Amino acid sequence: MVDSRDTSDFRIRRRRQCEKCKKRFTTYEDVQLEELVVIKKDGRREPFDKNKLLTGISRACIKRPVPQEKIAQIVDWVEAKLRKMSKPEVPAAKVGELVMERLQKVDGVAYIRFASVYRSFTDLESFEKALRTLKKGQKR
Repeated sequence: MVDSRDTSDFRIRRRRQCEKCKKRFTTYEDVQLEELVVIKKDGRREPFDKNKLLTGISRACIKRPVPQEKIAQIVDWVEAKLRKMSKPEVPAAKVGELVMERLQKVDGVAYIRFASVYRSFTDLESFEKALRTLKKGQKR
């Protein structure tokens, strides 16, 4: 092994060299992390699923100028934040709040779409409240 580095997505990058031919190559190793469990509103527990989160954020970003790479970055950022909490179980509300925190900075329409599903808007007043929150965030 010539060099070893941690990457931001819980992987280890290693530069290696073949002892016979002396050619160099790179390998990536996934770090085995403790499984995250999400506690739903009704008390059910289910494993944290990056793909499910990616799908939800992608739906909020349909027909918006948000590149897929940016959505993947949001998912990675949320997972990293949850893992830094050092708790194996996190409430679904925390996951949603983290997503909305990031979406608010990326695209206002996607933020409102996600919030409307996440917070289950039932009337115009809750929708207006989310809009006011978005406006406050954009003034900063």
